[in-house]
Amino acid sequence: MSAPEPPKRRLRRAGGYRELRSFQITTLIYDGTVSFCKRFVSQYSRTVDQMVQAARSGRQNIAEGNRAAAVSSHSELKLTNVARASQEELLLDFEDYLRQNNLPLWPKDSAEASKVRLLGRKDPSDPTDLPTDAGDRARYTKYKPWLEHEDPATCANTLICLIHQANFLLDQQLLSMEQTFVKEGGYREQLAAERLAYRKNPSDQKSPAPTCPDCNSPMAIRTARQGQNEGSQFWGCSNYPECKKTQKI
Repeated sequence: MSAPEPPKRRLRRAGGYRELRSFQITTLIYDGTVSFCKRFVSQYSRTVDQMVQAARSGRQNIAEGNRAAAVSSHSELKLTNVARASQEELLLDFEDYLRQNNLPLWPKDSAEASKVRLLGRKDPSDPTDLPTDAGDRARYTKYKPWLEHEDPATCANTLICLIHQANFLLDQQLLSMEQTFVKEGGYREQLAAERLAYRKNPSDQKSPAPTCPDCNSPMAIRTARQGQNEGSQFWGCSNYPECKKTQKI
């Protein structure tokens, strides 16, 4: 008699990070930061490596955290928070650049900042909204006049606007993750609950489960984990450990 098969589905969705707006914006920030450092920061300065690594960390940790969500709520939260912290570090670097070079920082309600924000409006027919590499390239082309402007203040302020957008989105993601964890529990809790439900529901099994002769509870197929019968399957009472009755299959 073959063992029953559990439902063929993942408990938790993972992947699809390219569809996240935060990932799309941090990709812009990463590419824009590389361009900015090449043109306006001395390549002998340690600041170049620090800024590029912070920009890269923001993007890559979003992707890694999204993939880790399949098996660990803790890892998802931790990596997403690392992405958020990296963006904050990069924000300070660009603000420092403007201050130290006596360049203006755009007010939040300035005309220039408003124009940059308008570029981010989603449009389903716009190829820049595609969650693909082609979408990333099209998105950069859309922002290119700002990100590759000859004026370093324009480039730095544009990236600051994008970082604020990314930070807002990451804060919302973290809040959503925390609320989901409180309501649904972590991966281990969900997996244990599914296992218990499967063991106690004979309708999930291919053949009728016998009734325990000792306590009348339904029996479930189990696998021996040790001893001379390690790896073999048997019927075990679903009321275990209160009832330890077993039967051969």
